Amino acid sequence: MITILDGGMGQELVARSSTEPTPLWATQGMLDQPALVRAVHDDFFAAGAMVATTNTYATHHDRLIPVGLDDQFETLHRTACQVACAARDAAGGGGRVAGALGPLFGSYRNDPMPVDAVGRFDEICRLQAPFVDLFLIETASSIAQARTAVAGATGHGKPIWLSVSVDDGDGTLLRSGEPLEKVLNWTDGVDALLVNCATPEAVTVALDVIKGMDKAVGAYANGFTEIAPSFVAVDATVRSLSVRHDLTPAAYADFAEAWANKGATIIGGCCEVGPAHIAELVRRLT
Repeated sequence: MITILDGGMGQELVARSSTEPTPLWATQGMLDQPALVRAVHDDFFAAGAMVATTNTYATHHDRLIPVGLDDQFETLHRTACQVACAARDAAGGGGRVAGALGPLFGSYRNDPMPVDAVGRFDEICRLQAPFVDLFLIETASSIAQARTAVAGATGHGKPIWLSVSVDDGDGTLLRSGEPLEKVLNWTDGVDALLVNCATPEAVTVALDVIKGMDKAVGAYANGFTEIAPSFVAVDATVRSLSVRHDLTPAAYADFAEAWANKGATIIGGCCEVGPAHIAELVRRLT
């Protein structure tokens, strides 16, 4: 059986909002338009998604402190979890809610982990645990990021799904340049290993590296042409990224079918993958 994830919350909010994106990205939507966040969750469930991912990917102290909003940290996490749970319940209650744990400092970066990094993820998991069914570590771009997040998510009584991001030009490498296969050496305590937020082509290559492991594997790619170097800078916004126009729902589902044939049992979408894409995945894979 294939578990169908939802698609990309952050870019869906950007597409539906009339305001310019900020470095807070999807967290800005949680602050300003929680009803829009709920609508996105509702639309993904209506498309057939089986999992709602909380809108907490970018809700970290290191993003909130510079803009004077760190006092909203706990409220943002709890509200995002409650909104996702409400959408799940409204859809019939058969779905699950995944607590999103995005990377510290921003996507695709390879920063050294601070000494309190495990504690930062532990704090988030303590806030989310009363609401979510599992923790989904997303876009881990280095072994240090992945290991830190897994350590912080351990001990909360929830399954842990670890999703790493690979190089768009070489899916056998993490974005840090480290070999993806090294991740396989320490997946004890992880219930599923996924690849996300890279091109579908790179994700396909990555699945060949991880497909033989004795855990569930999964995939959810993005719809960007490439990750511009300017996006990795501090305070960058998604306006520096370009969207590819060939990744129609049918084209994306073609990739997804190949992932399923390689053994992926958890499949969804990341940035620029919307409800129409998820509906096509449901049609073809379930």
